Amino acid sequence: MAYLKVALGFLVTAFLSATVSLAHPGLGFGWGGVGAPGGQSGAPSYGLFPQFYQFSCPQAEDIVISVLEMAIAKEPRMAASLLRLHFHDCFVQGCDASILLDNSATIVSEKNSLPNRNSVRGFEVIDEIKAKLEEACPQTVSCADILAMAARGSTVLSGGPSWELPLGRRDSKTASLSTSNNNIPPPNSTLQNLITLFQRQGLDEVDLVALSGGHTIGVARCATFKQRLYNQNGNNLPDQTLERTYYYGLKSVCPKSGGDNNISPLDFGSPVKFDNLYFKLILWGKGLLNSDEVLLTGNVGNTMELVKAYAKDENLFFKQFAKSMIKMGNISPLTAFNGEVRKNCRLVN
Repeated sequence: MAYLKVALGFLVTAFLSATVSLAHPGLGFGWGGVGAPGGQSGAPSYGLFPQFYQFSCPQAEDIVISVLEMAIAKEPRMAASLLRLHFHDCFVQGCDASILLDNSATIVSEKNSLPNRNSVRGFEVIDEIKAKLEEACPQTVSCADILAMAARGSTVLSGGPSWELPLGRRDSKTASLSTSNNNIPPPNSTLQNLITLFQRQGLDEVDLVALSGGHTIGVARCATFKQRLYNQNGNNLPDQTLERTYYYGLKSVCPKSGGDNNISPLDFGSPVKFDNLYFKLILWGKGLLNSDEVLLTGNVGNTMELVKAYAKDENLFFKQFAKSMIKMGNISPLTAFNGEVRKNCRLVN
């Protein structure tokens, strides 16, 4: 009889432990293959799964969307800024919200890196989402997951695709200024450089072209494309691939001297609508950044064919963009007892 009581005790303890693990953020278990890179079923899920907050904070995604709706209605450009924030986070130490950390005694902020300085934005929107989530579910939803949810929500609210988003990332206690300077592709990248930087993150050419399609929304500063207008190859001549009328229009926005912070839409035809016009513009010589244009003219791999395919078929682009966003969101996440769930996204606890 005593043995039976002990055995029952073990069973009850095991059941309760399993229940707590399901409800507790941070104890991430990968159910099946959900959240695998590229959305492939059966591949490792790194402890991320879409139902991660089902018990601990079931209202999390509704809270994120409610803040996004207001922020994007007020400033449509914000959708692109939040999408870019997730991208710039994942390419440095993985998707761990390191980009959100401010300077402190122990942190040199990634916000000061060359790709981020005077450029990344949307931090106040993330702060607002975090504050509302802390109110509803204290110390439960990570800043890294907020970035991933904000990127998806921004895409959807701009008319783009949705995807089943694996969750359960935790937040880093460190940042890396040097990695931010070295890993984020610069706007004047060659195609080979882009492919190399994406491969470093486990992303291939298909991911490169599909994720570049995120430039269908948003703007870029004059400083990022000035070289194409005035000195593309060090010979004081413009980039010959630029369509002539488009070139003159850009010159009026971006003078040879000064005006570095003047902005131009990445997709001037529909700058706040998530569609496939970005790829059509590249085919017409109207891609804004060198890193956009080389997808067509770089003569490496299959990027030209992919640009043409996505220009022709928006649905194909949307499907691949969703897959590649899931894959990117799986870059080296912190799970289980690694990292922490920050109370304030700008500071370690």
